[in-house]
Order: sequence, then C-alpha cells, then structure tokens
Amino acid sequence: MSKTVLIVDDSATMIMSLKAALEMHGFKVETASNGQMALDKIKSGLKPNLIITDINMPVMDGLEFIRQVKPLLRFTPILILTTESEQKKREEAKKLGATGWLVKPISGTDLINVVKKVLPGA
Repeated sequence: MSKTVLIVDDSATMIMSLKAALEMHGFKVETASNGQMALDKIKSGLKPNLIITDINMPVMDGLEFIRQVKPLLRFTPILILTTESEQKKREEAKKLGATGWLVKPISGTDLINVVKKVLPGA
C-alpha cells in the first residue's frame, strides 16, 4: 500500500513539482495551499504518513500549522521545505516537533532520498 504525503505550500508550481516527483516514486499525494486548508483536511479524516510544509504562507503559516496539527497527528513526521533561513524559526519548528528542515529549491532526487529516510520501507 502506498504511503500518503501531504504537501502544504502556497506555490502552485512548487506543489506540482513535488507532487510529480513523489508520485513517480509511488507515493499518494494530497495538497493544500496553506496551513488552515491542510488542517481542515486532517480534521476531515486525512491521515498522511508524512507532511511536507512551507513556513511562509497566507491564512495560516507553517509554524502555526505544526502547532495545531501535532496534537492530532503526534507521530506523523513533518518536514519543513522553505526559503526561510532564520535560525529562530528553525529552532521554533524543531521545538514544535518538526522532523527536518529542507531549503528550497530541492531536486526531486534529493527530496525522495530524504522522504525515504523519514519513511523507512517507503
């Protein structure tokens, strides 16, 4: 059974690129353009095996999304994929429970390598 990855990003181009790379490797992909939309999907029953989220998004940013989703999906790994480089935000994301921090742009190969490390057997 394929693993589900939830991509949360306000860039349609980034979502298309990540989705294509993940689907090519057998992952099922769900998408949301901000944290609130992603949170609504999870509250409606979506249970992703992995979440990849941006930090800077409208409506609800990635840090607030992590803060609200972690109590619902305590053991689901969350990767940050962002252009943000502020150390304070990295530390806050880690404190909130983020599994890792990736910097955009990222190649499809690098993304898949990280995803396979986070989801053993994927």
